[in-house]
Amino acid sequence: MRGVLCLLLSFSCWSFAAQPSQALSDEQALVVDVWRLVNEAYVDPSFTGVPWRKLRQKALEKSIQTPSDAYSAIDAMLAPLQDPYTRLLRPEAYSQLEAATKGSVSGVGLQLGLQPESGQVVVIAPVEDSPAAEAGLSDGTLLVTINGQATGELGLEGSAALLRGSPGSSVHLEVISPKGENRSLDLERRPVDLRPVRSRRLRAGEHTFGYLRISQFSETVPEAVAEALNDLQAKSIEGLVLDLRNNSGGLVSAGLAVADDLLPGQVIVETQDRNGISERRQANPQTIYSGPMVTLINGGTASASEILGGALQDNQRSELLGDTSFGKGEIQTMLALGDGSGLAVTVARYLTPNGNPIQGVGLMPDQLLSAPEPQGSSLGSDEDQWLQAASSQLLLQLSQ
Repeated sequence: MRGVLCLLLSFSCWSFAAQPSQALSDEQALVVDVWRLVNEAYVDPSFTGVPWRKLRQKALEKSIQTPSDAYSAIDAMLAPLQDPYTRLLRPEAYSQLEAATKGSVSGVGLQLGLQPESGQVVVIAPVEDSPAAEAGLSDGTLLVTINGQATGELGLEGSAALLRGSPGSSVHLEVISPKGENRSLDLERRPVDLRPVRSRRLRAGEHTFGYLRISQFSETVPEAVAEALNDLQAKSIEGLVLDLRNNSGGLVSAGLAVADDLLPGQVIVETQDRNGISERRQANPQTIYSGPMVTLINGGTASASEILGGALQDNQRSELLGDTSFGKGEIQTMLALGDGSGLAVTVARYLTPNGNPIQGVGLMPDQLLSAPEPQGSSLGSDEDQWLQAASSQLLLQLSQ
């Protein structure tokens, strides 16, 4: 499973005042602003042969009298880039995305991506304790239709927007499981408690380990992780299992902050901008936890969690156990627009500290764990066989 889920990076937002030869309406100015923002920031300044300058004029030749007209013109202008992650988010979708990064959302609890080969919308992972998780939807499930609308036509953001909604309302899905089975189901939307950080102690014979699970990187994660690591160490843990399974990403800044807690002054990630200039992000010298650890990953591990996992692996800080990760190696910045909408723009690509690409490849674990992969409520429980394998690996480290 390969693809990308929207990833936010803490760039400064900016806007450009239009200076046309004649006054533009607010709606036309929005189109011009979006064109300029993409022109200044897009990761590929050549636009892969797309006549980007002509697209601005073509968009303004349309009748743009309402916000809806402007949004449609922007969608049409961005479409030739064939980058579904450089996109406009209508005000409602942008507001919902902002809420999700703060740890709250109302919907069915699905984290989505795209298959680059087919362009189909695919489940990266269900949110724990969500309607989607309770229905047994797993990573790799193809989302065919939502309320009768084909996801191939809706696109990633359109599909995500239809899944969200008022608590108590329902949504009808047609899906294909990873095994090729067709399913038709109705899910009731409800507030989803993302609760992105969970921790507890693990007993392995006479030894005590810490278990730290991060399900996504939102604004609250760095503080919660620091608190969890300090709490576990106060309980005299001898090793740590970091669980990044089904972590579809989120705020890159949050992922980098967690890497700072675990890596003493080492390189976390290398980014390459639109000019081909590389920048290596270095961790701070101080760490919160420096003891033995192993990290669990799977096909739902994506984006910011791959940055963290790749840094731990390349710096030989932690072995990776599980299955090959999702394979997301591009970064989007999210820009707020004046009318309440938002613009996501792909601005950079990233590599692991050793210079290995992740886009379309993913992270290969040091130790592949056999199926069946734990799902739903068994994930992180005492019955989780992958977690048991991680504990065994920590015991092996302690014995060496």
